[in-house]
Amino acid sequence: MASSGYTLHTPPGSFRAFKCLIAAEYNSVPVSVAEPFDAAKAKALSPTGKAPVLETPAGVVFESNAIARHVAKIRRDTGLTGSGIFEEAAVDAWVDFAANEIVLPASVWFYPVAGYMPFHKAAYEKAKADLSNALTILNDQLLLKTYLVGDQITLADIVVASALVYPMKLVCDKAYLKPFGNVVRWFQTCVNQPQFKAVIGEVTMCKKELTAPGQAAAPAAAGAQVQKKKGKKGGKEAKKEKKEEEDEAPAPVAKKVEHPYKIMDREAKSAFNMDAWKKQYSNASSYEAAMEYFWTKFDSAGYSLWSQVYNFNEENKRVFMTSNAVGGFQQRSDEVRKWAFGVMDVLGTEETELLIKGVWLLRGDTVEHLIQANDDANWYTWKKIAGKDMEPTDEVKKMVADYWCSEETLEGLPIQDSKVFK
Repeated sequence: MASSGYTLHTPPGSFRAFKCLIAAEYNSVPVSVAEPFDAAKAKALSPTGKAPVLETPAGVVFESNAIARHVAKIRRDTGLTGSGIFEEAAVDAWVDFAANEIVLPASVWFYPVAGYMPFHKAAYEKAKADLSNALTILNDQLLLKTYLVGDQITLADIVVASALVYPMKLVCDKAYLKPFGNVVRWFQTCVNQPQFKAVIGEVTMCKKELTAPGQAAAPAAAGAQVQKKKGKKGGKEAKKEKKEEEDEAPAPVAKKVEHPYKIMDREAKSAFNMDAWKKQYSNASSYEAAMEYFWTKFDSAGYSLWSQVYNFNEENKRVFMTSNAVGGFQQRSDEVRKWAFGVMDVLGTEETELLIKGVWLLRGDTVEHLIQANDDANWYTWKKIAGKDMEPTDEVKKMVADYWCSEETLEGLPIQDSKVFK
């Protein structure tokens, strides 16, 4: 057990401090953060004059990666530094990778948004490209792995994820992250651990890239200047330039596309009321009563039922991590919540295998709208079991009832966790 007397001097919200504090949570090291932050004291304590800096019973540790390594090594039994000298080297490699390949482009991209530095277009474009290169390496590494090193979270995951927290929250939107599904899965697994949440709180993924002051206005200002100069010319030359300007003018912004489910509700109305069903499921006197209600109301022309099986169940090593993955999937499906209902189960045991399986009710006759709302849906195999031109059989009805109502076992396997999307 660690000694007391660890004090971290850091500006509030510093991603460089996250890795030390998260490691301290895993290792139960009592690190306190000096409040309020005294920049002068931190400068005096650190040989480099920079924060964060850690005061320990034995002296001062400076540089954020050295601080994180120090805290991680205080307890070897937690495995944060890896198991054996090879894994220790692998952890160090990813810590260096974060410092050399991620921190600089990530900071150059999100610092202007946070107001830490002015926006420069060339630097912005290079930062996005360089971070993309780093994420490609990470994505390949994580193709068949849950974590960067070994079968548990190590300092490698803590350091790399900490460097990505602000980019993931502020600037790395869904379109940018689309090629990096493995990275997104891994990142969300990490930040949903209680030790991460204790330091950084809930991480809401960026939906639309935030822009820095001056980033969006710069082209408009330049255009206004050109227009002013052109205004001084007259006759045929002015008319010619006006015609060219009109030809080069950007097309009007397209009207926002209406959600397909909203169009269905208007143009292909269904007698099935999703809100009423969800209330019935929650408040019925018994599961049997809820299912009886469902089958009397189910509209196979307007809704469909789908089985869901995770494609990478071999990655599921721990129940709580697998449960977090299920919870994250459902959170990221929020866009279609009004038109969907589903139950996802974690089945099996850590000693044998853990499976993620579920059954969903979706508006319409395709799963594509769920996939468009949540890229993670691509990691599952979806099979339609009832819907348009496919009335539910007795076998299907039993399957749906088993998935939506079972509490202890399912398909002969123990249910470790069950999460309802409603």
